[in-house]
Amino acid sequence: MESQPAPITNQTFLKPSPSLKAYIRTPKRYVIAILLILLAAGSLHAGFLSGLATVATSIGTALILDTFITRVIRKRHKHTFPDGALLTGLIIGIVLSPATSFAVSAFTAAAAILSKHVITYQKKPILNPAAFGLWLSVILFSSNQSWWGGMSLLPWWTIILVVVGGYLVTSRVQKFPQVFAFLAAYGLIHLILGFIGLTDASSAFMTPYLNAVLFLAFFMLTDPPTSPAKNRDQIIFGILCAVVSCVDFYLFNSLSYLLTGLLCANAWKSYRTYQTNQKRRAIRTKV
Repeated sequence: MESQPAPITNQTFLKPSPSLKAYIRTPKRYVIAILLILLAAGSLHAGFLSGLATVATSIGTALILDTFITRVIRKRHKHTFPDGALLTGLIIGIVLSPATSFAVSAFTAAAAILSKHVITYQKKPILNPAAFGLWLSVILFSSNQSWWGGMSLLPWWTIILVVVGGYLVTSRVQKFPQVFAFLAAYGLIHLILGFIGLTDASSAFMTPYLNAVLFLAFFMLTDPPTSPAKNRDQIIFGILCAVVSCVDFYLFNSLSYLLTGLLCANAWKSYRTYQTNQKRRAIRTKV
């Protein structure tokens, strides 16, 4: 006797496919959704049209270049949306000042995407692409970075949006040791320097410096491909980023001190991965 096919019900059509469910819940798209909320809130005072123009330029450049490299140069024809490029362009757009020229915005995004594909180890980026692009734009063009996506141009209490959104992102990618280590080390260094009278520590906890620190900690420091997974390494990573940032700020008065700290921590993470791989190879050789 032949088995009858299962009856088609409304639940059959309403039940999401596993692939769609996984697609919606990917960490990158989760971060993008939260950043879009910050973008909408931050643009209220950043100059709506000028802010969106900067974001559109950086996102458009990132998407076009990433797609060209992936499909034309590397001949990868998988029909997947380049959400990593979208995320990179979005971060760049809401960090750069809304008054940034189209050329500088495009260059920053292009440099970020190129670093993603060129500066790699085991086919993964060594440096946070957005951080590298922003750092290079400061070095070459002294580009103004207002971090308006971190609510730096809005009343102080709106920083709650950054903290809540950042908490959700950090929880999703499991980077709490890294974020707490960075924030604790960064705050402690400023407090010690302020206590011994070398600097005014209060400025580090005021707008727009605090906004930039929190945005970097929650949305750039936590980038999974360029940051460690183990708790111990996360703590070292966060402390290293904070120390280098403070040294760069106080000794060199650098405008890109936070980005410099993050990039140095990225490089350390890559070196740490290289060391681990070398030890594993040595063990296999002995066996």
